[in-house]
Amino acid sequence: MQLMRLGRPGAERPVVRLDENRYADVSGVVRDFDGAFFDDGGLDSLPDIVTAAPVHEFGDERVGPPIARPHQILCIGLNYSDHAAETGAAVPAEPILFTKSPNTLVGPRDGIRQPRGSTKLDWEVELGIVIGKRASYLDDHAAARDAIAGWVLVNDVSEREFQIERSGQWSKGKSAETFNPAGPVLVTADELSDVSALDMWLDVNGERRQTGTTATMVFDPYEIVRYLSQFMVLEPGDLINTGTPPGVGMGMKPPVYLKPGDVVTLGIAGLGEQRSEVLPPR
Repeated sequence: MQLMRLGRPGAERPVVRLDENRYADVSGVVRDFDGAFFDDGGLDSLPDIVTAAPVHEFGDERVGPPIARPHQILCIGLNYSDHAAETGAAVPAEPILFTKSPNTLVGPRDGIRQPRGSTKLDWEVELGIVIGKRASYLDDHAAARDAIAGWVLVNDVSEREFQIERSGQWSKGKSAETFNPAGPVLVTADELSDVSALDMWLDVNGERRQTGTTATMVFDPYEIVRYLSQFMVLEPGDLINTGTPPGVGMGMKPPVYLKPGDVVTLGIAGLGEQRSEVLPPR
């Protein structure tokens, strides 16, 4: 299935995408696609709910992120061998973990707000993992696979000066408002069972910047989930951003960064596309 949320920010309602033109509105039964929904086995009951739900055609209504604000957003750095090479960094021996503020989550067509004082605003197309059940100390990849609810397209927007040059943790270069566009859909794990070689791309103002594939991941999604569960409890609805392929602005020679008015479009095979305009600071 393909889960979506429609409506204005803070008032999205859960729906299930049926095809390019239609969706089933499940908001009469399901409160939201949040941690409680996944924890209560909502995915198992959703097919029966969809069968009885009213069907509508898509209009011009805003598309929100396909999950409600998660308990946490976890991110993996330098997880593509070719991206590590473009930054001049060594391929990590273990996953590099940083966190992103959960309130960065926005929809796939919402604007990206440049922070005050930002001069190095960058883009990163990534595969996102949504956790489907509480997980800790997972033994193997099979257990990790069982803990995954599905997959989502994300843009791990970054402010490189804040991230690298201002000392401290990467999180402060990753956590400004609007820094995690997600969606348009969450594709459940049963519908997309193999994510080992998904094509990925990102354009800025119509010019191709990133072309990659999940095949060059250093640590695959199942190893990431297993690994993280050794250090923390993963909660239903948590989002994990798994890293980006080469072509980020920081890696260009000379570096190129986003500015207000720029339009970023991106996609991953089977997970849809995003379009975000860069907005000036407040």
